[in-house]
Amino acid sequence: MRREILVPKLGLTMSEGVLVEWLVQPGESFKVDQGLFVIESEKAANEIGAESDGVLLEITAQAGETLPCGAVLGYWDDGQSSERDPPSKIAPPEQVAQPGPEAGIVPRVPVTPLARRLAAQQGVDLAAVRGSGPRGRIRAWDVLAMVPPQAAQRHGAGDTANAATQTAAPVESMASPASGTLRAPSNLERVVAQRLTAAKQQVPHFYLSVEAEMSAVMALRAQLNAAQTRQRLTLNHFVLAAVGHALEAMPEVNRVWTDEGILSIGSSDVGMAVNTDRGLLVPVLRGVGQQSIGEVARQAGTLIARAQAGRLTSADMHGGAITVSNAGMHDVTYMTSIINPGQSMILGVGSIREVFRPDEQGQPVVRREMGMVLSADHRVLDGVAGLKFLKLVVQALSQPMGLLVA
Repeated sequence: MRREILVPKLGLTMSEGVLVEWLVQPGESFKVDQGLFVIESEKAANEIGAESDGVLLEITAQAGETLPCGAVLGYWDDGQSSERDPPSKIAPPEQVAQPGPEAGIVPRVPVTPLARRLAAQQGVDLAAVRGSGPRGRIRAWDVLAMVPPQAAQRHGAGDTANAATQTAAPVESMASPASGTLRAPSNLERVVAQRLTAAKQQVPHFYLSVEAEMSAVMALRAQLNAAQTRQRLTLNHFVLAAVGHALEAMPEVNRVWTDEGILSIGSSDVGMAVNTDRGLLVPVLRGVGQQSIGEVARQAGTLIARAQAGRLTSADMHGGAITVSNAGMHDVTYMTSIINPGQSMILGVGSIREVFRPDEQGQPVVRREMGMVLSADHRVLDGVAGLKFLKLVVQALSQPMGLLVA
């Protein structure tokens, strides 16, 4: 029976996707769960598998097209007959002419979206590139290895991080030539810009700032790291754990606004902002409030590694009501962040500052304070609820021994 292939909706907030590549061609058969095509959302590129065995009949969308969720990409045959089936637009699969070796067809090799864009920019023939990834998948650095040094310097492809932002060749600026160059944004940059603009315009943000005393966390962290080498703990692990425990203690804030209504989330999931070559990604840690600090650290480490390697899936970045965005390593006192689309809160974390505060006897003592700013959606939370939540986070950090156990 002839069936449609549609653009999947990979998350509550996804509205469109970019077709990166087809993994099968018309006339080719495939097995259940075999990859059919790669679609890129605003967060990640996802290989979409077949729901059952079948044959690809027709492709109606080409690589590089941006399509809304639910749009038709092509048609396939599931092998079941139906008298109501409309006539196929192409001959049955067994009658489709298969090109032989003399046709000069180059076997298809899987290519990451970034590598494909870099190859187009740098003029690299992908057929000549040997992939270093799984199943010979061509990655960005495989393409860069084929670019002569002079060309790399000329095109700004000196390293993968720079290349990740050079997704289109510079075009002539409307200003004078000496004023700089203009380039088109990548698909990821364009979609992220659209979503964050919409979030800032449509979500009624309000902001609450506090300081957390971190001396106890710093002392406990030093002791734990000195006692074992299996899992090195960071300050951010303690912040993530404190937020998770606060969600467990105050589930009424663990909810988000949707078109259908206010959705309460049953698990203390916490997003974690991770800076990568592709941009800022937000994988979500699951059940943080029911885990020990060691378990939180292990889960965070796994997600960071997958984010840096470009192996996050849409499921990894779906869900949660809050994200922790820690900029403490960049010497900033406070950071006021935009809420991640689909969530209701984001906690901006700054650097630790040593300041003098009076003790109970009025004598100055050194305190190690960390500034935190909670950006919250006023449709879901009010100021009182936001302050109570922040107070729970601060209390958990002031008594971090409670984070050692689930």
